Amino acid sequence: MHEATKRGFQEMSQNATFGMIGLGKMGANIVRRLAQHSIPSAVYDVYADAIATLAGEGAIAAKDMADLAAKLTAPRTVWIMVPASVTDSTIAAMAEHLEKGDTIIDGGNSYYKNDLTNAALLAKKGINFVDVGTSGGVYGLERGYSLMIGGDAAVVASLDPIFRALCPGFESAQRTPGRTGEPAQPEYGYLHCGPVGAGHFVKMIHNGIEYGMMAAFAEGLAIFDAADEMTPAYDLDIPAITEVWRRGSVVASWLLDLTAQALVESEELTEYSTQVSDSGEGRWTVQAAIEAGIPAHVLSASLYSRFASRNNDEFANRVLSAMRYKFGGHNEKPLSEKPQG
Repeated sequence: MHEATKRGFQEMSQNATFGMIGLGKMGANIVRRLAQHSIPSAVYDVYADAIATLAGEGAIAAKDMADLAAKLTAPRTVWIMVPASVTDSTIAAMAEHLEKGDTIIDGGNSYYKNDLTNAALLAKKGINFVDVGTSGGVYGLERGYSLMIGGDAAVVASLDPIFRALCPGFESAQRTPGRTGEPAQPEYGYLHCGPVGAGHFVKMIHNGIEYGMMAAFAEGLAIFDAADEMTPAYDLDIPAITEVWRRGSVVASWLLDLTAQALVESEELTEYSTQVSDSGEGRWTVQAAIEAGIPAHVLSASLYSRFASRNNDEFANRVLSAMRYKFGGHNEKPLSEKPQG
């Protein structure tokens, strides 16, 4: 256990108002980071081992959602950090055990329009709803989380101690030239973006941009990988190139840092799959671009490249090959039939 986390669990009071449902890597580390700031948590997960792990570190274990609510002092705040496929049902189930004035935070990657539905359902019981786009991944415990928040301004303001504990902090980045005076909220790494849904909308576009950045690095490095077969041929040291780019280059970034790290560990990356999954945010970003009438060439192409990585275009390519044969006699044999060497 991180020493600061251990010390936080030991020092804080167990009179908790905050609960976490979903103790995967991010949910569990959010609890640990809050502990570092003396904010206690009651925790629940469908997997008993996950509960036991955090309880062993000092969190308050709950056997089910009713028990979670019972172990929290009102007004309660319950953060939901579960897969998108079960988020809505989890919110509805937890709401059965909460009261007027309590708050549910959806901190996962939910579709922003679903937030409006969930907020309306909770409002009937007087329960507040806040959506939080959470970026930071497995490094959030150490680095902090970038938080994009949607919800009623007064409710969000009441949760400021939680967000301030989770964010990276003012010192995590050099101050932008031109900003003066007391640091503003976004300079700490969290932002109230607007009403319900705004947080997840901003996080959705964030992830769409992330798709494009990742695809750009991947495609550029793939050209380097093929350069030894070009004319003239270059036998390039790709790990070295990513390393030099990390220093003073305009493409320097955390994504590049992680890429350089992966290439040092395995230059050919053979232990990684060639099939790349996509979560909902990339698709929703393209849908939003269509709805707004905004050309999003890079973002849509990066999404389609993930589809192609899973060979979802095989039938389309066979149709193309068939048409070429029919109109021009171009006989393209399957790869398995082509001569080797």
